[in-house]
Formats: sequence, structure tokens, C-alpha cells
Amino acid sequence: MKTATLKLRKQEYEVKAGMTIYHALEKLGIDEQSVIATRDGEVLTDDEILLEGDAIKLVAVISGG
Repeated sequence: MKTATLKLRKQEYEVKAGMTIYHALEKLGIDEQSVIATRDGEVLTDDEILLEGDAIKLVAVISGG
């Protein structure tokens, strides 16, 4: 199976390549509003397609007020 890796803090998740970041986060139970996805330092949108071998870093968004 062709996969991509999503990393959030010290956790790594493997998902099927070809799905969008939104669907990968949904499948993993991660709220897409709580993270920013980056590839090689570039911010990605939720509709970005995951490619085979992708290493996506998820940065937790902290809000307050």
C-alpha cells in the first residue's frame, strides 16, 4: 500500500496516499481546526492530496484570549 506519514508531536500516523489532508485528519480523529499541516516548511491547505512517501508535520494551533 502506498502511504504518507503525518507526525504530530511525538506521534506518527501512516495513512493511505491519495487522500486529502482533511480526510486523513478525519480518519485519525484529529480536528482539522486544531493543527496546521506543513510539508518541507510550507503550509498546506486541507484539500492538499497526500503523495506516496510524504512526511507531513502537524503543528498544534494554540488559541486563547
